Amino acid sequence: MLFSNHICFLSMLFLEFFSFMFFMSGLLMLWDDSSYYLEWVIFSLNGVDLIGVLLLDYMSCIFLSVVMFISGMVVMYSDEYMHGDKNIVRFIMVVLLFVFSMAMLIISPNMISILLGWDGLGLVSYVLVIYYNNERSSSSGMLTAMSNRVGDVFLLLAIAWMLNYGSWNFIFYVNCMYFSSEMTFLFWLVFLGAITKSAQIPFSAWLPAAMAAPTPVSALVHSSTLVTAGIYLMIRFFPLLSDEMLKVMMFVSLMTMLMSSLVANYEVDLKRIIALSTLSQLGLMMFSLSLGCHKLSFFHLLTHALFKSLLFLCAGVVIHGSYGYQDIRKMGGLVSYLPFTGFCMGLSSLALGGFPFMAGFYSKDMILEFMELMCVNFFSYFLMLFSVGLTMMYSIRMMYYSLFGESKIFLSVNFGESSTMSMSMISLGFGSIFGGSLISWLMLPDLYMFDISLLESAMVMSVIIFGGFFGYYMGSSKSVGQESLFSFFFGNMWFMPWLCGQFLINLFLMYGGKSYKMIDMGWSEELGSNGILKLMIFFSRVVQWLHNNMIYYYYMLFFIAVIFIMFL
Repeated sequence: MLFSNHICFLSMLFLEFFSFMFFMSGLLMLWDDSSYYLEWVIFSLNGVDLIGVLLLDYMSCIFLSVVMFISGMVVMYSDEYMHGDKNIVRFIMVVLLFVFSMAMLIISPNMISILLGWDGLGLVSYVLVIYYNNERSSSSGMLTAMSNRVGDVFLLLAIAWMLNYGSWNFIFYVNCMYFSSEMTFLFWLVFLGAITKSAQIPFSAWLPAAMAAPTPVSALVHSSTLVTAGIYLMIRFFPLLSDEMLKVMMFVSLMTMLMSSLVANYEVDLKRIIALSTLSQLGLMMFSLSLGCHKLSFFHLLTHALFKSLLFLCAGVVIHGSYGYQDIRKMGGLVSYLPFTGFCMGLSSLALGGFPFMAGFYSKDMILEFMELMCVNFFSYFLMLFSVGLTMMYSIRMMYYSLFGESKIFLSVNFGESSTMSMSMISLGFGSIFGGSLISWLMLPDLYMFDISLLESAMVMSVIIFGGFFGYYMGSSKSVGQESLFSFFFGNMWFMPWLCGQFLINLFLMYGGKSYKMIDMGWSEELGSNGILKLMIFFSRVVQWLHNNMIYYYYMLFFIAVIFIMFL
């Protein structure tokens, strides 16, 4: 255990040091308006060069800094949360491997190395989801892996399509601004790959299912890094997105926000509620991207990573103290036992809802005000504001059930706030309070200046307040926990887990088995390897027959040749 403590401490120092270095480098590049494109030959063999490429600009450096900062806090948190686990050293090594894969995806402009980081994220996340090695984690890991493999296929097709243009470095296409039907097809492939990794509709079922992983994994992987990889890739490709793609992106993001926000109000699992809120915020990032605000989308990506990781860590303390119970209906009155955790949980929930002067307020309010200035139809406008109100509803409902309300505490619970876990939450708590204003002042000092009426400004706040009161009503109502048709429909995510899990996977496996028998083991093998083998056997027997040197064989062949010549 002493060795594992040293590993956690050294890993945390390593990550925080590089987080600071990348943050300062990103600020210098932002203020100087500079970027660095590094290219070196790894090795050369007979005129064939293997070239490594890195792209360092303010966006990649600041995002990598936030990822490493959260990773360091999660590693320090895991030292206490995973205490007593015999495999904690392996767990820390896998988390560091995940950070390395994320770094490769962030700083690489080459689609091949992006695919290596992309695939590394998928494989490492699968290992982390099945960490507890039980039936639930195994099925959740399989759903996660199969959903992410769909995005990997689209990315592989995009790499193959890039052979038409001469380079796998997407930065060349962004700078040349060359549009054609073939190039548009490439962007559609990248878009389809991105929505699978970011769990947009119809690939949303894997993100709540991945909550079978340990809570530190959820705080790092499923809140701030893995699920935002697709958003980050679309931000990189943003100058090349067509109007049709932006319209499709707006529809997909709005449906994702609506579905996840509605389902979260009927969910009773603590971690799944937070996962559904992550899904809703991913839809908000995609929506701001569809409005043409790629910098605002990146801004919300950073602020969301700070307060959502804090919310997961607070949920981990509650679950850890309740001996693994995650049903919020079995909790209640925990704020008197876990005061600091309750304070941090309320802090992150307010930041999630967009409370004024918290981290989420600066990005979310700016996105909503920009939407009010755009030519957005009433349907999209209503769905957006309705989803924002639902965000505050499920946040207040989750807080009421778990921290306040009637106490349902068992006598065998293990309440106690560790100093190590509290230090991680304090660091992320400062990010949840000051992160939005700090990043706004440094990155967006005079980017967007809005001139809107007082009524439009007050509309967002009124929706948040209304959502909070309605969420409190839902939490205090006695009939909320009862089964109904609505709770069954929304509690099952519009039957999306069944559609994406049992139905599609079984369908693909069934038709995959049939195609394997009919194609790989059927005519393809008969005309391929088996057919060639049979042909070679036939010709070898003919040659062996000719080598017997029997005279009547030659007479017969001569006779056949004469008849053939006479026929001609």
